[in-house]
Amino acid sequence: MFLTISTTGNPERPATDLGFLLHKHPERAQTFPTSHGTAHVLYPEASPERCTAALLLEVDPVALVRRGKGKGRGGAPDSALAQYVNDRPYAASSLLAVALAKVFKSALHGVCQAMPERAAAPLPLRVEVPALPARGGVALVRALFGPLGWDTVEAEPVALDGQFPEWGASRYVRLVLEGELRLADALNHLYVLLPVLDDAKHYWVAPDEVDKLLRAGDGWLAGHPERQLITARYLSRRWGLARAATERLELVRLAEAEGLDVDDVDNAVDESTDTEERPVPLAEQRREAILAALTAAEASRVLDLGCGQGQLVQALLKDTRFTEVVGVDVSVRALTVAARRLRLDRMGERQAARVKLIQGSLAYTDKRLTGYDAAVLSEVVEHLDLPRLPALEYAVFGSARPRTVLVTTPNVEYNVRWESLPAGHVRHRDHRFEWTRKEFRSWAASVAERYGYGVGFTPVGPDDPEVGPPTQMAVFTRAQDREPTAEKNRTAGPAAEKTRTAEKPGTAGPAAEKNRTADPTTAKEEQA
Repeated sequence: MFLTISTTGNPERPATDLGFLLHKHPERAQTFPTSHGTAHVLYPEASPERCTAALLLEVDPVALVRRGKGKGRGGAPDSALAQYVNDRPYAASSLLAVALAKVFKSALHGVCQAMPERAAAPLPLRVEVPALPARGGVALVRALFGPLGWDTVEAEPVALDGQFPEWGASRYVRLVLEGELRLADALNHLYVLLPVLDDAKHYWVAPDEVDKLLRAGDGWLAGHPERQLITARYLSRRWGLARAATERLELVRLAEAEGLDVDDVDNAVDESTDTEERPVPLAEQRREAILAALTAAEASRVLDLGCGQGQLVQALLKDTRFTEVVGVDVSVRALTVAARRLRLDRMGERQAARVKLIQGSLAYTDKRLTGYDAAVLSEVVEHLDLPRLPALEYAVFGSARPRTVLVTTPNVEYNVRWESLPAGHVRHRDHRFEWTRKEFRSWAASVAERYGYGVGFTPVGPDDPEVGPPTQMAVFTRAQDREPTAEKNRTAGPAAEKTRTAEKPGTAGPAAEKNRTADPTTAKEEQA
């Protein structure tokens, strides 16, 4: 699927200024990864008299299916042949709108430091979209774009088959828009109205979509005759969100009618006393879940294995129930940052006695780690190559053997909910793998059985009914009356070791093909 944006000029005001406004050089073809494929920007023509920029989006149909099924969650709503064979790679839709926002983000906001006056002024523009789904036909296309200042709105129906004209027209149109508008306005019109005409979105519509709609519709949506239809379709007919958007747009309309700012109209609440809750970052939700689990386990001496820059250690020290906190990391640099974060050099004697930072690798047994109530592996295991997981398992569960072990790791199924995450990518470049809920539970159950632990599972973050939570946590509790079967396996010879490795779940995938030497405690970052 693609669209083109053209403008004209003269030697004094060359058309190639379009390259400055779009922040894409006319002499270069550029490529950008998107959630469901690859976007290309190129210039079929670039001269002082006429310049055309083209946005070409190559959609990966396999990634499209894997990242979600059903209307509004990634799948085509009308895939008549099969889920892999549909119009999504060819017809302009929310896929193209998202690519437009990512590739031309600065232009969409009207920002151009090199030519601010050109960005603020109308340009003679011509926009072409060869294949645009139009649920509502030509009349709806004109009703949507007509009131927005375009001089020409052409919507030519595309025949179902040119060889059989008697079959009539399809639901697709070839769209041509011409007029003098600011480039930012034109891009925002397309960003909102492409998915509205398609009447479908490829991703889950969350509450933040209301803010996106209002930002893109600033200056034109509040007074649009088809405001209700645009709002309902853009928000995938989630009526609660549509009602919230309509109320906010009505405030904008009233403010414009009175010549006032929106804040002057909507002044019933004093902002200084506003107690509206803000979204809690996932990293913070993860720490809260860990603290709650440690409290429930009545742990007082805690190991943070793979402590990274010390965020969890800092949170543990704030609670006096944790009398001893030990942070372990293989990275000396990370430990230095953690010490600076904790202000160890200025810490009081009593507080300093509660905390210790030590350098060590979790791939090896360490007598310093024995005898603790609990150990935490927060976002650690996914940094380790799968063939080396057994070494970590034995070092923690077989050698250190704390009473409670907490393990958190990303839930790869939830990745479809992040629109900005490119298809097929893990959340962090150092992740060797990311498990599904089933794979994680299988691994945890296997470890618990081998080392004499019971295990339970807790969701961290919003628990989506379709794909689960963004983070999954396993809580291992040592069974006092059970001898770890792993100890028996370790004395049963090489054959038992091979059997234990063969039973390892989750080894399918690209990470199993590699045998890197990275340690699980490296590249530790807070992820949101």
